Amino acid sequence: MDFVQTEEQQMVRQTIREFAESELAPGAAERDEKEEFPAEGVKKLGELGFFGVTVPEENGGAGLDMISYAIAVEELARVDASTAIVISVTNSLVCYPLEKFASDEQKEKFLKPLASGEKLGAFSLTEPGSGSDAGDMKTTAVRDGDDYILNGTKNFITSGKSCDLMLVFVVTDKSKGSKGTSGFIVEKGMPGFEVGKKESKLGIRASDTVSVSFENCRVPAANRIGDEGMGFKIALTALNSGRIGVAAQALGIAQGAFEEAVKYSKEREQFNKPIAKFQAIQFKIARMATDIETARLLLYSAAAKKDRHENFIKEAAMAKLHCSEVAVRTTLEAIQIHGGYGYVKEYPVERFMRDSKITTIYEGTNEVMHLIIAENVIGRI
Repeated sequence: MDFVQTEEQQMVRQTIREFAESELAPGAAERDEKEEFPAEGVKKLGELGFFGVTVPEENGGAGLDMISYAIAVEELARVDASTAIVISVTNSLVCYPLEKFASDEQKEKFLKPLASGEKLGAFSLTEPGSGSDAGDMKTTAVRDGDDYILNGTKNFITSGKSCDLMLVFVVTDKSKGSKGTSGFIVEKGMPGFEVGKKESKLGIRASDTVSVSFENCRVPAANRIGDEGMGFKIALTALNSGRIGVAAQALGIAQGAFEEAVKYSKEREQFNKPIAKFQAIQFKIARMATDIETARLLLYSAAAKKDRHENFIKEAAMAKLHCSEVAVRTTLEAIQIHGGYGYVKEYPVERFMRDSKITTIYEGTNEVMHLIIAENVIGRI
């Protein structure tokens, strides 16, 4: 497969890299320390069209391909993984399922403002008692005339505090299991919809992660996405796409840490010569470079399959699994190359390492990725 980047894709990389280095990199460490949401940077990214990268232009988006989207997230994560995941969530987990399942009226009301950068989206599936077993959710929605009444609690919601609207999955018929779930757009300010405490996290500290609760929250039936019972299908469709975004985030983290390690190895001297001259360091750098390149090829392969409207579930799971593992390994090696300096906040590799770990967990743990890959290779037994 030919992965020579098109002129358009090269332009996306140049544009987003320049933006990331000028607008995000200078304050990334401070935002991480203060757990401060990158509001100004996110707003500018919305204005540049990066909230709806692959959404067709008629629905307010940029109308680009999935590889361009992966490049954009990768370049953001290369300097600021927190901003990267904010962009990934609103693209993959909110815009994409709305594009596939929303009615024309819903696209006009919800998708266009999201894709054009006017509003920020969040995705609400996980609950305190259901993570990997998403089908065991307890939050409910009961029909009441032209509305639904939502009750329950969700947690680990990325951008849950800063978003304008949220795609929420709830139980509408307990007797049907996962086939009794439905998806709704819940807008900020709806009575009974409350945002809980912001989590203090190991990494991606500048992105807000919160719990949300619904107490007799009245949501119009017009805000239901798809038919009743389609919720689980919609959520899985979103997550399959989202794994490409997380893989791109992980790849960007690895790339950023790798570049810092190479730079440091040329500057740091021991025994009267740069440590880059030592074979032990050269072997680490060679392994890191190879890991990153294989991860990038796997990621772009998954993105290309999605662009061709082929089944990309296995490839997305593989990309998410491999890229996240590469991110963890690469950041740890980057710290090792920095020695004691890698362990202090003065150097960004410490932040990259903390940011990398979550990529093995959210939007499907790597254990679940193994199951998805195995099922697609072996078939259901």
